[in-house]
Amino acid sequence: MKHPGLAVGPWTVHSLIVGRFRLDGGAMFGVVPKPLWNRVAPADEANRIRLSMRCLLLKGPDRTVLVDTGIGHKDSQKFLGLFAVEQEENELVRRLDEVGVSPCDITDLVLTHLHFDHCGGCYLPDGDGVKPLFPGVRLHLQKGQWNWAFRGHPRDRASYIPRNFERMAQDHELILHEGEGEILPGLRALCVDGHTPRMQMIHVVGDPDAGVPGLVFLADLVPTAAHLPLPWVMGYDLEPLKTVIEKENLYARVLDGRTLLAFEHDPDIAAVVCEAGPKGPEIIQRIETM
Repeated sequence: MKHPGLAVGPWTVHSLIVGRFRLDGGAMFGVVPKPLWNRVAPADEANRIRLSMRCLLLKGPDRTVLVDTGIGHKDSQKFLGLFAVEQEENELVRRLDEVGVSPCDITDLVLTHLHFDHCGGCYLPDGDGVKPLFPGVRLHLQKGQWNWAFRGHPRDRASYIPRNFERMAQDHELILHEGEGEILPGLRALCVDGHTPRMQMIHVVGDPDAGVPGLVFLADLVPTAAHLPLPWVMGYDLEPLKTVIEKENLYARVLDGRTLLAFEHDPDIAAVVCEAGPKGPEIIQRIETM
């Protein structure tokens, strides 16, 4: 049975696992030695670690918002095999259905960034082409990330697959935001650049003084609970030193023992609550499902 979700302000929040996959452990932990990361994220025989693709669903009084869409189902078996992708057919639609939502109920789609494992599910296969799963919906993205995806930089062009985003402007009501600020009432973008330019984390605003904690969907700044320590950053990050600074800045705001930190790729944990400890974040509460 699906978890009923968590109340954060006016929103009911669900973390939907829409598939699992594996990536190289060395790339996921950068300069952290394998004997350290392998304790918390054991590698398989190909040195890959287990990850989840989690989307955040927010059900409000007059809006239903989906944050990210996973990898989707339009890629070849060869491509999916490279990442040991495990997912049911139409898994995103199935997970939405479990919480009483259909694709036509989505009013707003928010993408943290345009890497294939975050936006691929926006489209379905359609013969030799693709068709949108959420046609005409308002799609929120950072302008700097949009521009970067089309640039095709040699360092990370493999993560940006044109068929995932090249039609978005014609298939959706594309809204390009510029920097940190309100996306929708009660939802704010927190922008970082270390992983990729203008990735936006999503801050679901609560009211801590009234006992209603906020929630931050961390995207790829802190992809799993194992990445909570400041120096544990990914080799995939374009500017890993900047990632460390961005994590430090975020922690100054959210390590208050109340704010929920929701992961996009942790295989087992949906969210945690942390306090600041002498060596960085200290988990005081784990939430496996929501």
